[in-house]
Amino acid sequence: MLASWSTLTQWCGLHGAFASPALKAALRLAVRAVPRQRRRKSAKAVTADVLTRLLATCGGDSLRDLRDRAILMVAFASGGRRRSEVAGLRKEQLTSEPPATGEGGSPLPSLSIHLGPTKTSGADQDEIVYLTGRPVEALNAWLAAGKIDSGNVFRAIDRWGNISRRALDPKAVNDIVKQRVRMAGLEPAEFSAHGLRSGYLTEAANRGIPLPEAREQSRHRSVQQASSYYSNATRRSGRGARMLA
Repeated sequence: MLASWSTLTQWCGLHGAFASPALKAALRLAVRAVPRQRRRKSAKAVTADVLTRLLATCGGDSLRDLRDRAILMVAFASGGRRRSEVAGLRKEQLTSEPPATGEGGSPLPSLSIHLGPTKTSGADQDEIVYLTGRPVEALNAWLAAGKIDSGNVFRAIDRWGNISRRALDPKAVNDIVKQRVRMAGLEPAEFSAHGLRSGYLTEAANRGIPLPEAREQSRHRSVQQASSYYSNATRRSGRGARMLA
């Protein structure tokens, strides 16, 4: 209620006490005092096994399949990007990098994504993450098929197969994830676009990737938040949880 009144006051050009430090501190303490369980934004994480099932639903060569495959792979492999970052991604943010070296010395396509200021970075800080291998190939396939050489990368597609010039809405990214979850035979209520973000760190923990290395890609500012995924993965597979296994 107070947040709504604060917004209304600003719209009316009035000045109130809503921005005072004392009131903000009181609101924070009130929220902490409420005995409620904090729920995850996605009940389940989209780990590699789940992602494989989702990608299998968009294995065709239609524009929707190419776009959705690129969205899933880019969002996950770039560190679990937020749906707003995926929806707002522009071609100008992509920079081709020298090929990376894969297993056996084979070259892998690589590119960098300049995210600019993000939710957890400073206003003047340019966050950069990298893509290597199959996600780059999936992204390039979509850009080529959609004939996208500038502007928004991920766009709406109408029923006649026409690609819009406008960017996808962040909600549409969530809808695409849920649609692919449903097509994969999973429960849509258990997954959301944020599951790609939590799934990236969970999968990194399962694979033994050091937390600092994973955070370089996920760009989590809070070590505590990022490490919670590692703690859960360690406890789940640790000796304490397997005493009767």
